[in-house]
Amino acid sequence: MSERLPPAIFLMGPTAAGKTDLALALADALPCELVSVDSALIYRGMDIGTAKPDRETLARYPHRLIDIRDPAESYSAAEFRADALAAMAEISARGRIPLLVGGTMLYFKALLEGLADMPGADPAVRAELEARAALLGWPALHRELAEVDPESAARIHPNDPQRLIRALEVYRVSGLSMTAHRQRQAAENRGLDAPGMAHLPYTVAQLAIAPVQRHVLHERIALRFRQMLEHGFIEEVEALRSRGDLHAGLPSIRAVGYRQVWDYLDGKLNREEMTERGIIATRQLAKRQFTWLRSWADLHWLDSLADDNLFCALKYLKAVSILT
Repeated sequence: MSERLPPAIFLMGPTAAGKTDLALALADALPCELVSVDSALIYRGMDIGTAKPDRETLARYPHRLIDIRDPAESYSAAEFRADALAAMAEISARGRIPLLVGGTMLYFKALLEGLADMPGADPAVRAELEARAALLGWPALHRELAEVDPESAARIHPNDPQRLIRALEVYRVSGLSMTAHRQRQAAENRGLDAPGMAHLPYTVAQLAIAPVQRHVLHERIALRFRQMLEHGFIEEVEALRSRGDLHAGLPSIRAVGYRQVWDYLDGKLNREEMTERGIIATRQLAKRQFTWLRSWADLHWLDSLADDNLFCALKYLKAVSILT
């Protein structure tokens, strides 16, 4: 018999679903250490608009992979996977359980399944694509992508220059679309003894939390966004703008909420329009997160409004042998 893999817990769900509260309750009940799985929480100085846990909470419940990048920097799924695996190994080596919590589903998928072996960045190709975008506009590049990789084009918004350039760059450099690379990776996974999980040397229990009724989540999103504005979100974005080295094309500033407040400060939106668009963008994010989760295997769902979620989560973790 092979030695049993160490345990790990994944806690995922849409934005504003209550993931953090449940994660803290689990950390009180179990020998867990928290690892953030959130592409916005990595940025320093972006606290209010990301709903980052406050200083007191982080002091009591330290989270790995929070505040690890400046907003001027990028951060890839591959970098996350390497950082998360290192954090998980350190936690497990101390006999504790890594508890990964967040809503960036691509990061969870990268951990579970690995990443397709795609070509690295090519500065010359990128410069050519950026020049074409300046001449023809981003919608024209999006149409080019749709011709060679319709699946990626369906996922990537025409006004998302970073992802557009990356998808076209992959095709130009390798002759294969990003979708083709991922399909090849999936085929390799199917040839392994334990598809999907084989890349991750842990016994993983996967929890997801969300309100059963979607309108409840929409109400939470609207309330939270307005509370962010009351608590200084606009001033936070003003401070980022005042640095002078940040712009609306960066991944950090394209984060939900930040993009809308940035446009408000640019005079493109009035406050009412900014608030409405920020709420709508957050709802769209939640919808994308639900789309990921609907196809996710081996998820144990919890209702955000239930008053026994900790009990139910612990019962499930015991049933799947995460707890002895």
